[in-house]
Amino acid sequence: MLAPVAILVSAAAALTGCGGATATSASTAVSSAAAAPTQTEAPTPTPTPTPVPKAYTNEELATVIEGLKDSQGRALTVIPAAQINQGMIVAKQAIKAAVIAPPACAALANSNAQIPDGATYAAGQSVSATDHTVTVVTAVSAKDPAQLAGQTKQSADALAQCSTFRMDISGQTVITEVRRLTEATRRDRSVGSLIIQTLPTGQKQSTLTVTGVKGSLGAPAIKTGADVTADSAAELVPLVDAVLG
Repeated sequence: MLAPVAILVSAAAALTGCGGATATSASTAVSSAAAAPTQTEAPTPTPTPTPVPKAYTNEELATVIEGLKDSQGRALTVIPAAQINQGMIVAKQAIKAAVIAPPACAALANSNAQIPDGATYAAGQSVSATDHTVTVVTAVSAKDPAQLAGQTKQSADALAQCSTFRMDISGQTVITEVRRLTEATRRDRSVGSLIIQTLPTGQKQSTLTVTGVKGSLGAPAIKTGADVTADSAAELVPLVDAVLG
């Protein structure tokens, strides 16, 4: 199943932790200068250490995924790591063999089929037989927030040029339309999109994505099916926020 793999890191990331002088140091310097009979030199403010992002293991992320439920109360089933890894291999091979037009959109496809080197990850899914949809949530923990940030910038730059693009694979053509959404989570940054693909058979497949980022932790959530619309974004936002805590 390629859907969760293709959107593992399809969203925003942010650098966190800015150091600076503390309020306590500044106020102490002012009061000391006012009280002294002669001018004294204010103490040098102590920089605040940059927070170190929490590192998550695959098992910890899988535990988070196991605790999630979709909008109908169904618990998500963790996707085996071997299946995710195999999916990424297949996705990379397919993209490598594809001809994408305009060429700038190849960057969008490539970045969405990868996770940062050294990152940990876990994914889970729920399947609805009623409306024939699949909901997938992925948790990705990067060693450095800059890893996600760089990949995100590449995707964002390509997305601005790729509202519609064509992908030819082994003589088959898929037309993809991408619509940016304004749906946002309560985290550092978030982004949403609705991807509508027209398959060689003429059938349409829609994939709704909402992603949030908190430090070095990213959480893309998707819902895919023939009749998925942007209205389902409200179902995905709570799942993203639950992963990021």
